[in-house]
Amino acid sequence: MSDKESERFRVKRERSSQPRDARAAAAHALGAILRRGRALDQALADAPGLDALSPRDAAFARLLLLTTLRRLGQIDAFLAGLMERPLPARRGAVQDVLRLGVAQLAFLETPAHAAVASTVALTQGQRLAPYRGFVNAVLRRASREHGAIAALDGPRLNTPDWLWQSWARAYGEERCRAIAESHLQEPPLDLSLASGPEDRAEALRAALAAERLPGGTLRLRGAGAVTRLKGYEAGAWWVQDAAAALPVRLLGPVAGKHVLEIGAAPGGKTAQLAAAGARVTAVDRSAARLARFRENLARLGLEAEIVEADALDWHPPALADAVLLDVPCTATGTIRRHPDIPHGRKPADVERLAALQGRLLARAAGMLARGGLFVYASCSLQPEECERQVSAFLAVAPEFARVPVRAGELAGFSEAITAAGDLRTLPCHWAEAGGMDGFYAARLRHLG
Repeated sequence: MSDKESERFRVKRERSSQPRDARAAAAHALGAILRRGRALDQALADAPGLDALSPRDAAFARLLLLTTLRRLGQIDAFLAGLMERPLPARRGAVQDVLRLGVAQLAFLETPAHAAVASTVALTQGQRLAPYRGFVNAVLRRASREHGAIAALDGPRLNTPDWLWQSWARAYGEERCRAIAESHLQEPPLDLSLASGPEDRAEALRAALAAERLPGGTLRLRGAGAVTRLKGYEAGAWWVQDAAAALPVRLLGPVAGKHVLEIGAAPGGKTAQLAAAGARVTAVDRSAARLARFRENLARLGLEAEIVEADALDWHPPALADAVLLDVPCTATGTIRRHPDIPHGRKPADVERLAALQGRLLARAAGMLARGGLFVYASCSLQPEECERQVSAFLAVAPEFARVPVRAGELAGFSEAITAAGDLRTLPCHWAEAGGMDGFYAARLRHLG
């Protein structure tokens, strides 16, 4: 083959891999998540041709993907009733096409003719062409019968059994179901404000048509592209769920104090600390996450010492006045924002991460000066990664004691304070206002 022929072949191959529209991009990302273990944002970023779509089409691709992931259990149960026998595992791409079609019909209110025709068009490639008639027949039937999907138990079907059982044991069946129901809703956008006069904060709230939550978080619904919102370029705020903003508040006044944050990226808590006047050393081992972290700090006009290191190997030059440990975890408290998580996590991940968390907790505790405060934080709903870690640590570290959180410290979050005095938010908290992420935090003091 000549160089010229080789180049023509390469171009033809690359063009054939380009998605024809938003649905093709969503199908590519769905396959990457479900069968190749990619995270949601990375799967979307890698979808060929997504960046060439219009903002409207790119937003639809994301919405279609998120909806399909949130409702995957319902969709698969519905599809099972439409097919005489399940598709073989090697035909996962065909199953994905059907899933996207049902998501449009049942949950996005896409007109039936458009949903069926555009989804069947995804089978035009050589690999899926033999299934074109099959996909068309199943989706046409789905277009007539999709109303039946509402009768299925969405919260239960869309939650993997191991997660459901874990939450039922930890929080009770009723609250477990409420958590699962919250995961089916599109979450609002929460913003933490940089420090400034109160009238400036109120002007920004009014300009964004936002709701002011307890603690000062601004909450927006249907916000659209984050970078186009008022105040973004000026560094007036950063994106941070209301629950994620609470652990820093457990440290109290931090102005002038040296605060060490471990697991700092993507930087929301560092921004809180820096805006409050703390001297922050932010440690994280991910170079990619730290690159974005630095960009955010620069946009906000905030400063922190950033260290790229594994905290298990890193030694601080001096003990810190306060330590915030934001442990790597299964992130099951953030499923409402990341519906890929239930499909990428397994029980073994909890065990593996719990072992790592225990080592990090012991290591980070040794970086705190006598009398200082230590906050252990996790965005997991699994007790193994939260309460049990702190209990196990206190059992072998008599120089530390729990400092219970008082209701007056966190106005509006009283239901999130546990009997032991720790912080435990759940996705079903503030359900009428749009919910919040699931977060755990415990505050300890070094007694010396």
